[in-house]
Amino acid sequence: MTGSFESPSKVVVRRLLLTFFLVLCALAALAGGAVWWWLHQPLSLSAASVDLSIEPRTLPREVAQAAVDAGVQTNPDWLLAWFRLSGQSRQIKAGSYELTPGVTPRSLLQKLVRGEESLKSITLVEGWTFRQVRNALSKEELLEQTLKGRTDDFVMNQLGRPGLHPEGRFFPDTYTFAKGSTDLAVLARALRAMDKKLDAAWAQRAPDAQAKTADEALILASIVEKETGRASDRPLVASVFNNRLRINMPLQTDPTVIYGLGTAFDGNLRKKDLQTDTPYNSYTRRGLPPTPIAMPGKAALLAAVQPPPSKWLYFVARGDGTSQFSASLDEHNRAVNKYQRGQ
Repeated sequence: MTGSFESPSKVVVRRLLLTFFLVLCALAALAGGAVWWWLHQPLSLSAASVDLSIEPRTLPREVAQAAVDAGVQTNPDWLLAWFRLSGQSRQIKAGSYELTPGVTPRSLLQKLVRGEESLKSITLVEGWTFRQVRNALSKEELLEQTLKGRTDDFVMNQLGRPGLHPEGRFFPDTYTFAKGSTDLAVLARALRAMDKKLDAAWAQRAPDAQAKTADEALILASIVEKETGRASDRPLVASVFNNRLRINMPLQTDPTVIYGLGTAFDGNLRKKDLQTDTPYNSYTRRGLPPTPIAMPGKAALLAAVQPPPSKWLYFVARGDGTSQFSASLDEHNRAVNKYQRGQ
């Protein structure tokens, strides 16, 4: 009978190979575990918040180095290896990112791939004039200032609306932006927003609304915005002006006179101001002023095109934010004596 057997030397070699293989597997498992642990371990940051800016066409290696330079305390080669290992290194998007404690290599890459930029915000307030809007934009440090010292005409040219008066053409709202955005970009968004809001309101115009064009509705809405002390009074304020326009009665509204005075207004509206004729003096001129006098919000736009039927021709502030409405001058004078003069 013949048999086969391995020589002692072959057995030793085979055992050595098996041992080597097992060691390699163990090392691979340890390495894999270490990588998994590192990917989910919060990265150390040099500050409580780290700003990372990535320009367009930045290479993955440069992104990794930029992260470290910004304050992410890790080896840039490790980040680069992770970017490439993930298969998403070419999907990293340019932008401004805010990194906060708890960010891991894995979540960092997700943020960069998704383009989850650090966003700031600025609020344009209902009733603001364009001068106030520009002042607010100029004080926003994170906006790139491209309009400083430029005229309003220049701004409107840059926005593609040459010859258009800027007053009231921007919708009051809160606008978010990424670090490095320009003041002009925010204005462009507000301009488009007002276009849409005005078109939507005009499409809902009531048959008896005295505003004959969308621009007239915008002008009237700006007056309603400035004259309304409490939101619940807004429709009735609009109805007063709508009624006055219908019978060709002067609007006689102080905010238009004040707007016409511009920077000369010192906070005290005098009798001579009401008697001095300007294009915006609604005491000396009938009809609507030539342009809006402020930014109206959505509610004011709707009130201007949908004024409720009423008999009111006058109103006076009660002193608590609300208004007293009257149908005749005698009623109005009594209301003035009661609420303004305490008689």
